[in-house]
Amino acid sequence: MESSAFALILTLALAAPVSPAERKCLLSGSWQSDTGCRMVVSTLSEDGRFSGSYLPGSATGDSEILTLPLEGSQQDAGLVPQPIFSFTVHWRLQDSETAQTTVFLGQCYVGSNGEEILHALWLRREATSSPVEDWKATWVGTSIFTRIK
Repeated sequence: MESSAFALILTLALAAPVSPAERKCLLSGSWQSDTGCRMVVSTLSEDGRFSGSYLPGSATGDSEILTLPLEGSQQDAGLVPQPIFSFTVHWRLQDSETAQTTVFLGQCYVGSNGEEILHALWLRREATSSPVEDWKATWVGTSIFTRIK
């Protein structure tokens, strides 16, 4: 009798639904943005740091952009299930000395369907030759990334 009661309790515990808020969002893996950009995030280190690669999509309109390295960090996922993250991408164009950097800041969410999604705000800065041109050097936007399966 005791073993069947234990089996019933175990079955109920395993079958209990886990709410999206209780699921942890994991940043490592492959992602695609709403503009077609792709990124791969390496496994996070113990202190939340990560590296990876970023490949701009068709929205950039520049086929000369190479796959770019990215570096970032994430809030401790052990403290919060849907952590905040940031990462930086330094742009390199083939046969160009143009210097550009994009910084992403966002949060990793688990949706109601259990799917992970990244919401990010980004700032992209291009080097200028003088302060007079500073007004046109920074772009601001948002991106939504979904996991590539």
